[in-house]
Amino acid sequence: MLLRHTPKEIKERKALTVNPAKTCQPIGAMYAALGIHGCMPHSHGSQGCCAYHRSALTRHYKEPVMAATSSFTEGSSVFGGQANLIQAINNIFTIYSPDIIAVHTTCLSETIGDDVNQICQKARDDGKVPEGKHVIHCNTPSYVGSHITGYSNMLKGIIKYFSKSTGVKKDQINIISGWVEPSDMREIKRICRQMGVKIVLFPDTSDILDAPQTGVHAFYPKGGTTIPELISTGDSKFSLALGEFATDAAAKDLDSRCKVKFKTIDLPIGLSATDRFIVALSNSADVDVPASVTEERGRLVDIITDMQQYFYNKRVALFGDPDQLIPLTELLVDLDMRPVYIVSGTSGKVFERRIREILAESVPDAKVRNGHNADLFLLHQWIKNEPVDLVIGNTYGKYIARDEDIPFLRMGFPILDRVGHSYFPTVGYSGAMRILEKILNLLMDRQDRDSSEESFELVM
Repeated sequence: MLLRHTPKEIKERKALTVNPAKTCQPIGAMYAALGIHGCMPHSHGSQGCCAYHRSALTRHYKEPVMAATSSFTEGSSVFGGQANLIQAINNIFTIYSPDIIAVHTTCLSETIGDDVNQICQKARDDGKVPEGKHVIHCNTPSYVGSHITGYSNMLKGIIKYFSKSTGVKKDQINIISGWVEPSDMREIKRICRQMGVKIVLFPDTSDILDAPQTGVHAFYPKGGTTIPELISTGDSKFSLALGEFATDAAAKDLDSRCKVKFKTIDLPIGLSATDRFIVALSNSADVDVPASVTEERGRLVDIITDMQQYFYNKRVALFGDPDQLIPLTELLVDLDMRPVYIVSGTSGKVFERRIREILAESVPDAKVRNGHNADLFLLHQWIKNEPVDLVIGNTYGKYIARDEDIPFLRMGFPILDRVGHSYFPTVGYSGAMRILEKILNLLMDRQDRDSSEESFELVM
């Protein structure tokens, strides 16, 4: 009986969002900061804000997420949080000894108007930042944007504080990663090694939020992009930004500051988007595509060819982050599936335009909504009026899937009730094979479950 009160009749809402398909900016900023080696994220606001951001990431990655807070009290909320932040910077370096403190703001500190840039500079001037250590910051008010916006803002903060140009270009490519799993970042690095391309991937949460259990606690795991690597990004010969919503602003900022030309492409999820990534990497690094990469692609195409009858014409509803939904929708179209409902809580005019371009010939009547009032309540209403064969999205979609008895594929952030997403990639050709396997398992399990006794077969 969880959501069965959701009415089928759809009424336009102006001032109410129910179950938004997003979360708040500071979570994205915290995740991006964790992809820097030796970095301590710091939430400039109340303890409750930081606790929520940490718990959201901890529950998704099943790993302890370390972060500090300015611990606003009533007094800080009225008179400003400068004293709290300066004291926090001093305490964090003294007790926890990170290489970097990455400060992000919250609703509270933004509303009272704290000038975090000025406060961080005062901490430096007062000698609170030890020699060789760094404090960086970005502004992430939770009442605008989403976790993807916060991730983007922290990337710009990283570039602002670290990227330097010496005027001598290095034979390396920057890969600015959108919000993907640690496993995906590891897979991107593997593909680049396979192609013989030297890269600087940032941020890089592999070996941080999927660190092995060794029996010894490492406060700062070995993973993450290092400070020398971040500094060198200003001398790279080119940048590939993966995902327009999360990385385009950072790539533009790096080009403006250090004259590093860039290309923004989709996250390499699925066949077509991975093709574009491989071609862009090959062209920017001036290398040939090795046979091993072509063979991986061939195995993916073989699965699509062999199992096409199970994908054909299946109706799909998707929700989540725009940078993931765009290539995922394209993958479904490549499979001859029908993405009929697509919802993202992150605002941006480019999203609907891109989706409409992808669906122009295959599903021209698809319902697409992002930003204001794009929520799971609306998605559920669409499904109630015209059912689908599959739902794809984060854990919050399980209620709709249960109430409407629809197979459910968990993808995106957050996934709170399953494991594997942080260990097995969904990017690249091998990642696409995993997505196909999961879709096939769901559809074929449903076929087995619903088949009559006389049609229940060993070989489907």
